[in-house]
Amino acid sequence: MPDVEFNNLLGVLAVALVAPLALGFFPRVRVPAVVLEIVLGIVLGPSVLGWLEADLAVQVIALVGLAMLLFLAGLEIDLASLRGRVLGVAVAGYGISLAIGLGAGAVLESVGWVDDALLLAVTLSATSLGLVVPVLKDAGAAEGRLGQAVIASSSVADFAAVLLLSLLFSGEDTSTGARIALLAAFVVLVVVVATAVRWSGRSMRLGDVLVRLQDTTAEIRVRAAMVLLLAFVVLAERFGLESILGAFMAGAVVGLLDRGSSTHPQFRTKLDAVGFGFLIPVFFVASGLRLDIQGLIDSPDALARVPVFLVVLLLVRGAPALLSLSTFGARRTTAAALLQATSLPFIVTATQIGVVTGRLDAVTAAGLVCAGLVSVLVFPVTATTLGVKEPEPDPVA
Repeated sequence: MPDVEFNNLLGVLAVALVAPLALGFFPRVRVPAVVLEIVLGIVLGPSVLGWLEADLAVQVIALVGLAMLLFLAGLEIDLASLRGRVLGVAVAGYGISLAIGLGAGAVLESVGWVDDALLLAVTLSATSLGLVVPVLKDAGAAEGRLGQAVIASSSVADFAAVLLLSLLFSGEDTSTGARIALLAAFVVLVVVVATAVRWSGRSMRLGDVLVRLQDTTAEIRVRAAMVLLLAFVVLAERFGLESILGAFMAGAVVGLLDRGSSTHPQFRTKLDAVGFGFLIPVFFVASGLRLDIQGLIDSPDALARVPVFLVVLLLVRGAPALLSLSTFGARRTTAAALLQATSLPFIVTATQIGVVTGRLDAVTAAGLVCAGLVSVLVFPVTATTLGVKEPEPDPVA
């Protein structure tokens, strides 16, 4: 066998098991498992106890976990619902987010808290769609007007943020114009592949084979999705773009092709099992292992950044909800703003890219991730308390 140790990976997987299990014993504690996974990674990692570290085995699985996380985020996007006024409001809202983010970034850059205002704006411009959708579903609000508006805004924000991060902050040493050309070529190739897959799916013979093999040990649809995921990741890297864009686009393509199908109802459940059952928790625990929390604690100035970043996040992603103030009223608009400002996975991803490319120092990255942790802990609970479900119509006298 190759000379690779699995002690740290075993520890990481144990954390991934214990985190949701512990929360399961206390159902009233409404903390997402991802938060506890990162916190336990911090506590057990080099910053505190030093029991675990992100060695080669952990890093490889975590990298695949990141790709799977973006793949499932792309899978959540319902392209068919993004149209008309809903799409217009979502796009306008994202423009507002970027404008506020750039302004806040410029201020923080002037006081020496960040080195790149644009990176900060993009980092804080996304919403954790994978966290917000379950909250809306549990509250029975996903199909209501507010729920649909939040999902549309979050979908546009996620897609645009991944696109901008890949386009503007790739580690490749190429000009922006060249990256745009490469991005256009990549998108064309994605469309060609999606079209080819759709046409091949119309073959009755192939369809019969897929149906026959999909629930056997072959798990043929899951295997095909994994091939498409890694193929798009490799293609994105070959085009000089960030791998996260390829993973996200692969998820969007699979989601588009799978939309409304009734022949394989367990397909998405199986993908969730692969992702959230193994790969994605490793990414989050490893993110906690790599966070420079000690540097954050040792510096009062650095620690003071966490509440500031949290307020900026709320302004950047919450302000666009004001576009629907006349529709939802002050209370429900505030709830929508809090949901849209719930962000963690993309912040973790963007800060890691920022540190690797030298645009973000480790302490600032830790502050941003901590702000994201607080947003996930506080914002969804507060939003559901305010009320996100469609109000009952007044009874007819």
